[in-house]
Amino acid sequence: MSNSLANKGLAVQDQDAALVSLAQKGDLGAFELLVGRHQKRVFNIAFRLIGDYDDACEVVQDAFVSVYKNIKTFRGEAKFTTWVTTITMNLSKNRLKQMKSRQRLVAFSLDDPIRTEDGQMAVDPPSKEPSVLDKLVKQDVHNRIEDCIKKLDHLFREVLILRDMQDFSYEEIGSMLKIREGTVKSRLFRAREMVKDCLKKVVSMI
Repeated sequence: MSNSLANKGLAVQDQDAALVSLAQKGDLGAFELLVGRHQKRVFNIAFRLIGDYDDACEVVQDAFVSVYKNIKTFRGEAKFTTWVTTITMNLSKNRLKQMKSRQRLVAFSLDDPIRTEDGQMAVDPPSKEPSVLDKLVKQDVHNRIEDCIKKLDHLFREVLILRDMQDFSYEEIGSMLKIREGTVKSRLFRAREMVKDCLKKVVSMI
């Protein structure tokens, strides 16, 4: 990491620390600034883990509610970013379990509308033509990678997201997930290999 990037990171931490200190004293404006600074990152993590827009939004809301309720107990032993990310990860895991339970328990009709990020769409008869998603995946390398990441088991997906997309250190990731750094590195290596294998299969089908 260059000196300029390191200085920038320290500046962000200092700003967070100052805002946290004010929020702990009841300054609602300072808390709102913290939310504004971190909500995009938190949402990206939740959405990548869960894969559902509405559920990710609810997780983000719950995460910041939890932060607000517990900010007075935050001692600054870890960075604020690390703390709020840990809360988001835990809530995302709980939401995934709830989603799986709903899928098992709720009966559905084949004629029911399909829920999407943009709302609902009616079920159309199967088409022999490639789906819109398939066409987009073939056109956009970024979409191919995203698709492969979504297929990963959450144990591998979470370390890949935190390290390669959110740039947390191995130590920070280990602290968030309560695993050793060696385990973080091992899971990350396997996650990267699985994404590579997935991409090879996608490319071979084009």
